[in-house]
Amino acid sequence: MTKILLVRHGHVEGVSPERFRGREDIPLTEKGVVQAQALAQRIKRDWRPDAIYTSPLKRCIATADAIAAATAAPVHTMENLADIDYGAWQWRTLADVGEQAPALLGMWRFAPQLVRFPDGESLQDLLARTADALRFALDHCHDQTIVFVAHDAVNRAILVQALDQPLSAYWKLAQDPGALNELEITRAHVRVIRVNDASHLSEARD
Repeated sequence: MTKILLVRHGHVEGVSPERFRGREDIPLTEKGVVQAQALAQRIKRDWRPDAIYTSPLKRCIATADAIAAATAAPVHTMENLADIDYGAWQWRTLADVGEQAPALLGMWRFAPQLVRFPDGESLQDLLARTADALRFALDHCHDQTIVFVAHDAVNRAILVQALDQPLSAYWKLAQDPGALNELEITRAHVRVIRVNDASHLSEARD
């Protein structure tokens, strides 16, 4: 069995008011740093990870480094955990996109599985990348506890697969900054132990 602690990076600019962050390589805010440290202490308290695999974007690397400092687990970057590519929408606000492409934005909200972002990815692309990340865990991390440090969209895509849900369920899975999910996977079954657990962030909230 492989245990995956699937976490989202800490708070960044563009969460509220919301922007299409995607591949924009933005750092953690001060709040995000506090959240990452709280997440790291939670993992140190409850688990002993063998390795940490992180998206190559700096907000995830900073979160992974905080976990590594607390647990002494080695950190490796994994391209398949990078955030979804929003293409021409990257770093634009919802209001801006809504003015230019209201129909496509509406589809993203109500039928996300049918959307391909202009010059960017679709959820099907993201699903394929994250499936490769899960296969890596099965093939190379047997009997280990590992941490995946990733993004809102990436975590939703992994959870959709773990829960045997269609891509249309994408928006039903909340992923707060600094939150933690716990999965157990083998070649025979997947168990989802916890989803969007942010109980360790009580002192880091506004």
